[in-house]
Amino acid sequence: MGLQPLEFSDCYLDSPWFRERIRAHEAELERTNKFIKELIKDGKNLIAATKSLSAAQRKFAHSLRDFKFEFIGDAETDDERCIDASLREFSNFLKNLEEQREIMALSVTETLIKPLEKFRKEQLGAVKEEKKKFDKETEKNYSLIDKHLNLSAKKKDSHLQEADIQVEQNRQHFYELSLEYVCKLQEIQERKKFEFVEPMLSFFQGMFTFYHQGHELAKDFNHYKMELQINIQNTRNRFEGTRSEVEELMNKIRQNPKDHKRASQFTAEGYLYVQEKRPAPFGSSWVKHYCMYRKAAKKFNIIPFEHRSGGKLGDGEVFFLKECTKRHTDSIDRRFCFDVEAADRPGAALTMQAFSEDERKQWLEALGGKEALLHSFNRAIIPRPEGSAQLDKMGFTILRKCISAVETRGINDQGLYRVVGVSSKVQRLLSMLMDVKTCNEVDLENSVDWEVKTITSALKQYLRSLPEPLMTYELHGDFIVPAKSGSPESRVNAIHFLVHKLPEKNKEMLDILVKHLTNVSNHSKQNLMTVANLGVVFGPTLMRPQEETVAAIMDLKFQNIVVEILIENHQKFLAPSSQNPWNFLSHKSHGNIFVVFGLLSSVPESLQVKWEFCFFFFKDFIYLFERERENERQRA
Repeated sequence: MGLQPLEFSDCYLDSPWFRERIRAHEAELERTNKFIKELIKDGKNLIAATKSLSAAQRKFAHSLRDFKFEFIGDAETDDERCIDASLREFSNFLKNLEEQREIMALSVTETLIKPLEKFRKEQLGAVKEEKKKFDKETEKNYSLIDKHLNLSAKKKDSHLQEADIQVEQNRQHFYELSLEYVCKLQEIQERKKFEFVEPMLSFFQGMFTFYHQGHELAKDFNHYKMELQINIQNTRNRFEGTRSEVEELMNKIRQNPKDHKRASQFTAEGYLYVQEKRPAPFGSSWVKHYCMYRKAAKKFNIIPFEHRSGGKLGDGEVFFLKECTKRHTDSIDRRFCFDVEAADRPGAALTMQAFSEDERKQWLEALGGKEALLHSFNRAIIPRPEGSAQLDKMGFTILRKCISAVETRGINDQGLYRVVGVSSKVQRLLSMLMDVKTCNEVDLENSVDWEVKTITSALKQYLRSLPEPLMTYELHGDFIVPAKSGSPESRVNAIHFLVHKLPEKNKEMLDILVKHLTNVSNHSKQNLMTVANLGVVFGPTLMRPQEETVAAIMDLKFQNIVVEILIENHQKFLAPSSQNPWNFLSHKSHGNIFVVFGLLSSVPESLQVKWEFCFFFFKDFIYLFERERENERQRA
């Protein structure tokens, strides 16, 4: 399993598991840094060895040049002249080879060593500096909170208010730094894929050019080289798209973090200081715990965790809540306190302290304490507003008009669907197309008023403004699963099956669109829109998750893969219903169900089909079989 995505919302929660994920990212970057250092060292050794070989080869060439065969007599034969000249020709060949070797040595330095050293110093070095700042700010933040929470409630209100403001400002600064550090960690993990591999590709290309048989080697390598160049470009494109999405999400959360809290299995969770009483005369101490509460079961988990102790989890405690009571400052010399009583320990209250008054109110509400506010600790996901676009007759008309115009006027335009139109023109065209009164009057095929890029942008905007994506929220996760693993054949089979689970209107519109994208890709030599490029454009358009998280953004590349598979296998996926591979179950023979079980039992392990995927295979087959049996009963 790869590294877990770092969610920006977790920067505000700062849970132990969030810290564990951060440490995993840091460890991976440290491993990468050590590997690059070792590779640079080996590269320099290679250059040194090349120079030694060059010196030996130069001396050998000089020896060949200086040696002269002596002949017997007063003249040489043609054969002797040829033999004598061959050593000088060998010498010249080695000299030419040596010049190429020097170029190669220089190339190793310029294309491999320097880019790797630059990446290690500038990129990985920057992350190390960010880590130092993050660790320093973490220490400062929690030290200040500790000091702040130890303030006596008997001090002047003005002094307490000033202290509250100072702590809150410091916490906000810490959250800002945490967001930037998390963004930088995830950016460098994605960036290293092409920043590291690209110099290696340049290095090997230089090696193949150097060798005497380099031409043949380069031809053998050419297919892989081209494929790798495409892969690097795709990765770079996805990186750019992912980075912009991640930065946009980070800015949204920075502006209003409370509205972007992730859905959690817990009613409330976060850090609380728990009072631990000691025998006289030592009094009591306050220990920081990470606390989690489930309201339905009244189950309370508390786990001691201190950042300064190396971030190790202590032994946790679980109890069932009986009641919760707010503590007033006249009963305890600390603010933001409340008592909780466990069901199995009546009369033995546990005193806890929140970081602020707002957090105490949230905990009181979640725990059913007094003076609870009427807002939820974990807000529900805000549904996306529905647009006016619908999968109706008007929607199909818009789709067909736009596709017809694109294929008539701009199928060979470079950057088709990547070059965007002017926003105001796109909105105006879309408004006219979606209006029953003006839709038929719009002539996209012959009118020069509407540029091709305006039409393509309007088409994409229409698909994005549907109430839910064309490939549905319900099947989003199912489509992503096969794109992440399995052989190419198993991916095609899995997505083939899922396409036929889409609602009929969705499948019909997808058929029209993918058929058009297949036509666009067939003209890629002119429009430069390969299947991979179309996947980048239409992945987020046809598929999008319901909840906007970093993990979902990281799945963008798999959405692109799904769209690529759809385009490459259009004839198989979106065949007429009579060619649907699952329709054989609707025949009269009940024995077909046993054929199904036979197919499932014979699936080879190499296909790596997920168990959950097999489950909905089984479920749908049973449903079709039972439906057919019921139809036969009715006919009888």
